Amino acid sequence: MLESRPLGATPLTVTPIGLGLAALGRPAYITLGRDRDLGDGRGVAEMERRSHQVLDAAWDHGIRYLDAARSYGRAEEFLTSWLAARRIRPGSVTVGSKWGYRYVGDWRMDAEVHEVKDHTAPALDAQIAESRTLLGDHLNLYQIHSAMLDTGVLDDPEVLTRLLALADDGLVIGLSTSGSGQAETVRKAMAVEIGGRNPFRCVQATWNLLEPSAGAALAEAHAAGWGVIVKEAVANGRLAPGSPLGATSELAMVARRHGVEIDAVAIAAALAQPWVDVVLSGAATVGHLDDNLHALRVELDDDELDRLGLLAETATAYWRERAELPWQ
Repeated sequence: MLESRPLGATPLTVTPIGLGLAALGRPAYITLGRDRDLGDGRGVAEMERRSHQVLDAAWDHGIRYLDAARSYGRAEEFLTSWLAARRIRPGSVTVGSKWGYRYVGDWRMDAEVHEVKDHTAPALDAQIAESRTLLGDHLNLYQIHSAMLDTGVLDDPEVLTRLLALADDGLVIGLSTSGSGQAETVRKAMAVEIGGRNPFRCVQATWNLLEPSAGAALAEAHAAGWGVIVKEAVANGRLAPGSPLGATSELAMVARRHGVEIDAVAIAAALAQPWVDVVLSGAATVGHLDDNLHALRVELDDDELDRLGLLAETATAYWRERAELPWQ
């Protein structure tokens, strides 16, 4: 079983590895190798069954943080049906979700657009109602989905006032970040003030061996008592078995040294950061999850971490390549 730990200075507890449902709640996503891993079995019933299988495995391994979003297709719905089937009581697991994007893919693989951003107050009102209808008292953490400076969401008094009200109603409020300006977004969020208060107590950000640029800002947030959640630790499959890095890089050599696949090393590198509370597995299969959990037995020394640090790309280059990943 995994040991629980505080999520920053919030009242919530998490486990070092959590399960993100981005790849489980909709038929298409931007993870490399998805066609190989899932094949054609992507009807609603098939995806719900797959979600339950991975959630069962996560629970049995001791994972106690689960992360969804309104835009992850039917992820909240699948999570709700799993919680009911398992008879898991509120408080037995920490559940986070997000608002700010709508899923518009209509369960089609060939949809021209899969999700649409909307960071307005009416969108927040609509989506928190939807999340609460499904998740009820299981919902603990509610986050802005991919907050960025150019949307103005961190300067919107209507949104911030509503978030404060949700905090007063018992939810921990956070934000997730994306893009090459993650560090600036985190620091902006830390400085937010509405009515003399800051609604935010948690941040979820992309950090991995290819894109570590938000690290210093995340350390600052953690030092201020914020919970820190790392997403995309395997870079949407670029740091997973079967990728070019799996055969030729320092990452592959370190993986062989520890007797694991490269995804476990990538996750172990994230877990090694002293400011991290939980690293999300984005597993789409039970096998993926099992491989990811091997990270817990990998202890990287300082020399290995230094050598792995040489894999880092510029943030601009990383996010440019990520934007070009196809929905599979």
